[in-house]
Amino acid sequence: MKIAGVYYSEPKNRNTRHPSDVVVEIPPELREALDMTPTGATTYLITDKGKPFTIESFGNQFKKWCVQAGLPHHCTAHGVRKAAAADHAEAGASADELKAMFGWNKSETAEIYTRAAEKRRLAKNAARRRREKRADD
Repeated sequence: MKIAGVYYSEPKNRNTRHPSDVVVEIPPELREALDMTPTGATTYLITDKGKPFTIESFGNQFKKWCVQAGLPHHCTAHGVRKAAAADHAEAGASADELKAMFGWNKSETAEIYTRAAEKRRLAKNAARRRREKRADD
C-alpha cells in the first residue's frame, strides 16, 4: 500500500534561519478526507477567514476544539504531538526515525521518547520472565 507524505521545512523554536526538514506520512484514509476539502495542496486547516493559521492562532484554536470535544483541560496541540512521539517510540521507532518525523535536530529530544519506551519494554519483559519462572517452579 502506497502512503503519501508531506515534506516541508519548518522553523524550530521560532528560528527561521535554520529550519528543520520534516516528513509526515499521510495514510490513505486521511489523504481521501483531505482531498475532499477546499483548502488546497499546501494548507490543510484554515481559519474562519480562509487563511492558514499562525503558530499562535492554531494553538489557541486547537485548545477551543479540545474544550468543545469535552477533552480534559490540559489537552493541547503540543500534548498531542508528544503523545504521537511516545506512541511511535512504543511501536519501535528509532531516535533517527522520530527526528525525521517530528523535525527534531537533536538526538537528545528523540531519545527522551525512545528511552522511556525501552524502559517500559524492559520492565514488561522482566515481569513476563518472572511469571514464566514461577509457572515452571
